[in-house]
Amino acid sequence: MTRMKEGFLWGGATAANQFEGAWDVDGKGPSVSDMCTNGTHTEAKWITKTIKEDRLYPSHEAIDFYHHYKEDIKLFAEMGFKTFRFSIAWTRIFPTGMEETANEKGLEFYENVIDECLKYGIEPLITISHYEMPYALIERCNGWEGRECIEYFQRYVHAIMDRFAGKVKYWLTFNEINAGTMPMGNVLSTGTVQGYEGPINKVKDDPRARFQALHHQFVASAEAVKWVHEHYPNVLMGNMICFLTSYPYSCNPEDVLKAQQQMQICNWLCSDVMVRGYYPGYAKRYFKDNNIEIKMEAGDEEILAEGTVDFYTFSYYMSSCVSTDPTLEQTDGNISVGLKNPYLEASDWGWQIDPKGLRYTLNEIWDRYQIPVMVVENGLGARDEIAEDGKIHDSYRIDYLRKHIKEMEEAVEDGVDLMGYTPWGCIDLVSASTGEMAKRYGFIYVEKYDDGTGSLARRKKDSFDWYKKVIETNGEDID
Repeated sequence: MTRMKEGFLWGGATAANQFEGAWDVDGKGPSVSDMCTNGTHTEAKWITKTIKEDRLYPSHEAIDFYHHYKEDIKLFAEMGFKTFRFSIAWTRIFPTGMEETANEKGLEFYENVIDECLKYGIEPLITISHYEMPYALIERCNGWEGRECIEYFQRYVHAIMDRFAGKVKYWLTFNEINAGTMPMGNVLSTGTVQGYEGPINKVKDDPRARFQALHHQFVASAEAVKWVHEHYPNVLMGNMICFLTSYPYSCNPEDVLKAQQQMQICNWLCSDVMVRGYYPGYAKRYFKDNNIEIKMEAGDEEILAEGTVDFYTFSYYMSSCVSTDPTLEQTDGNISVGLKNPYLEASDWGWQIDPKGLRYTLNEIWDRYQIPVMVVENGLGARDEIAEDGKIHDSYRIDYLRKHIKEMEEAVEDGVDLMGYTPWGCIDLVSASTGEMAKRYGFIYVEKYDDGTGSLARRKKDSFDWYKKVIETNGEDID
């Protein structure tokens, strides 16, 4: 079996709003995720304008990494992590997003987390904004539709970079920024839900506002990248895309063209802007056909061109099919739904399992951009049970990850410059899509349940020791 290159960044990935807890501790303000209730596979979670006493908000405690970070990072070190991807909660640093000065308690917490990682030789990989926009900015300016958010974001970036850039080499600007190309992105990504209360899948979608908000995120990211390159030249800045691999359902040219168009808007648009530095022609056609007019200010195009990223990162969980036939069966997925592929199996949540699709995707990304690539999310959400022996025997997770690592290694043989791999939810955390704890991804089981109860005790799953062996052998032994 192929080994990865020397210095390959094996690790795991998390997000502040899904595992930190301590949602109102030490000066932290409410984020959009803090205003989201729990849900299920069949019933959407809600976003509320105020905290309701009779509803459960899973991010409020989550798995309480805030008070368990030393224990958890020690477990990551035991697995041999070379990197740990986590995010900084914007509202820990600027509680409303509009303050003039940063919250020192928030900066201290992340400094402690970074130092704990470095103590074990773990390279931090930090996402600057991961689905946790300050809720006050939604109330003030409908989230990222308000151009003033660009300035607020720069203040936030400058504060954390001035504090941490000397210790942290790898940064990502926006998590899964292409969520803004889809209606689901209104809540978690663009924050264009001013005044709305109700199920997150029932938000009235305004594509004009959503794509305007996305443009402001592009400018904010490019300004941040440009500023960091000028002030901290040793820091590398990356993007992050939720890659929704789409295949034509048939060889009907209509299906092939529709699949191509979906790949362009859902996957390539955001990274074309962030890697190449300009809006592609197909985006301009899409805006014209859908009566979307992006308001740009003087200098925006220059900023996009000057603030391109150094490396490309993405999440990959599944693939789906695209067809012009409206009678075909749909399947659930990450952020969006697609058509069921008869050649694939699916997870408990209906997400289709397609390891070979990861190799295909890696090759497509590398061929398009020719910059280093990293898989920063990949994993299997499943219902883990504690067995009679007190252990969690998650052979299904090992099987899923093994097959995907094998295809990554095939992609490396194909010539892809792959930097690293951080499976999602390396420790159990709250699901972003459903707000559940039952949908578990981790190598480490956390005793926390969907009703909010649980001791928060940590247990190693069988996959813990398996992944430790994978890292020890740099991917050579994945059996």
